[in-house]
Amino acid sequence: MAELSKGTISSVHDIAWGDEELYWRGEYARRPYVRGDRGFAHYEAAYRYGATSAGRFRGRNWADVEGELAAGWHRARGNAETAWDEIKGAVRDAWDRVRARIGSS
Repeated sequence: MAELSKGTISSVHDIAWGDEELYWRGEYARRPYVRGDRGFAHYEAAYRYGATSAGRFRGRNWADVEGELAAGWHRARGNAETAWDEIKGAVRDAWDRVRARIGSS
């Protein structure tokens, strides 16, 4: 799997999702917050949001940005009607994975 760019935030934002989507398609069903009656499509927007937000908010901690992410979820979710409290585990999961790959600073 290709390594994420450690360059500009926009490069992380632009290339992160391609590799991340492949990972999450194979991994999502193993996550503790996933409901058995929900497929990948239910979580896809959350994973994308978490992955791209990790680059956009690079250098900031989850606790510092969770409120902003929650407020922005209604725009990021597209047609999905999933509430933040139901989906934030997936957003955080993708955030943590990307942060570990690009570094938190």
